[in-house]
Amino acid sequence: MTGKTGGDPEAFEPRNHSFGPTHFFEDLKVGQRFYINSRTQTEALFAAFQLASGDNHPIHYDRVYCQARGHRDMLAHGLQVAIQGAAGAGVFPHVLGDSLIGFIEQSSRFLKPVYVGDTLFPLLEITELRPGRTTGVVILRVTIHNQNGELVMDGEHKYLVKKRPA
Repeated sequence: MTGKTGGDPEAFEPRNHSFGPTHFFEDLKVGQRFYINSRTQTEALFAAFQLASGDNHPIHYDRVYCQARGHRDMLAHGLQVAIQGAAGAGVFPHVLGDSLIGFIEQSSRFLKPVYVGDTLFPLLEITELRPGRTTGVVILRVTIHNQNGELVMDGEHKYLVKKRPA
């Protein structure tokens, strides 16, 4: 074989296997949007979240209980809805690459019910950039709409990001 293929150890470099170049705090702009793929909230997701959280209130797992209280189906956990906005499910942390230090804060407001079978459409949008000396805080608004275009949750995420090295 010739060239950098197959058995040539220089043919592949794991640290080059990334989404793209690292973007630093200075590269970000207010108004930038980061879409996250839509997800239908299946019964399997309800069961997986219950298993992980330990929350076994019947409003999440008993259709008769839910319908007796005016709900059309099983109601999603609030935190189950909030995690649909996890940045790692989209491109945001991959755009930042090695400049991302950590997820430091979040808030959520639950505005409409989410039921089994609903499809959720999360979006992150940069609303503020707070520079520090060597890092900055990136503040993103998180919105989650359902298949009917209704805003079911909004909130805020904050990330600590490195500034470009001098």
